[in-house]
Formats: sequence, structure tokens, C-alpha cells
Amino acid sequence: MDSELYRNITDFAHDMPSWVQSFVEVWTELGLLLFGVLFVCAWWRARRRDTTAFALALLAPLATAAAYLCSEVAKSLIDEERPCRAVAGAATSLIACPANGDWSFPSNHATIAGAAAVGLALAWSRIWMLTVPMALAMAFSRVFVGVHYPHDVAVGLVLGTVVALIVVKLGTRPVRALAESMRTSDIGAVAWFTGPGARVHARQHARR
Repeated sequence: MDSELYRNITDFAHDMPSWVQSFVEVWTELGLLLFGVLFVCAWWRARRRDTTAFALALLAPLATAAAYLCSEVAKSLIDEERPCRAVAGAATSLIACPANGDWSFPSNHATIAGAAAVGLALAWSRIWMLTVPMALAMAFSRVFVGVHYPHDVAVGLVLGTVVALIVVKLGTRPVRALAESMRTSDIGAVAWFTGPGARVHARQHARR
């Protein structure tokens, strides 16, 4: 059933106009860069908020990195061949099929996207309206271009979500304590990195 769905999606991809194909090919990698930009924006925003908000902003990329490592471990254990080589009768993938030994399950891109979307949403509540569609679009793009099965990206999204929730749950308290210590540091670079915090922000806001 998954192979048939893969064939249907790749046939659909080949029926799309060339500009749509090109956009999805770019998006499958550009989405990672955009998540990186959002990590920076979340950190900058959290510098003027309380230490819990700052801890969550720091944990978002850390959770994403942890999710990526988990997906790499899973790939090395499961050794699932890429559908662009394994599925008979499927349309040619829009991008080059990854080399032998670069296994398919789960999708690293989908895992990263799922973890980043959840981590950012926990650090910056309203951003979920952007990050969740981004993650879903990135996951779908990996099937669209022909390098993953649908179950690869579905499991990747779930794996990324679960790892992000666990990392945030376990890491918030110690990272918050670290942030509190860093905000009182005499080292200028450290104090700048953590920012002035919520009290300074509230004081500046009250003067306006």
C-alpha cells in the first residue's frame, strides 16, 4: 500500500508544471535553512524575556539536533532501501536518488522538521501556525521528489515531535538555571548572549 501511494505521489509530481517541481526541489532543502533562521529569531526574542522563555529558545535547536541523531541511529539499524531504487514502475525521482547505504527510514528531513516545529512552538507559542505547515510541507516534499516512502516521513515527524518533547521536558529546569547564572555573569559576551531579561524589558516598556 505504501509503495502504491509512493507511485501515486511521484506520478502526481511529474504531472505538475516545471516551476512547481523546481519550487519543491528547492523547498526540500530551503526549509532547513528557514528553521535555522527561526531558531535565531526565537533566541533574540527570548533575550528580553524570562529565563524559562530563554531556556526553551535554546532547547529548540538542541532538541532538533537530538532528534536528528536518533533518526541516524534508526537508519543504521533498519537499513531500508530508498524507494527510488526499490519500487518497481515508479516515476523517476525529481532529484538524484541518494547513494547506496544512505538508507530511507526514517526521513532525516522530516525528523528535523518535526522537532524544529515543536521546539519552536514551545518556545514561541504563536509560531506554530508557521512551523507546523512548514514541517508538513517539508515532509511531503521528500516523497514528492521521490527519495522517501510516505511512512518514512510520517515516522520522521512523529520521532521529531517525541524527541523534542522529551528534550524540552528534561532540559528546561537545568537550562533555566544555567540562564539565570549567565545573566548575572561579569563576562560581557555571556551577559549579551543571554540578554537583559524580562525585568529590564518591562522597565523599558514602562518608560514609553
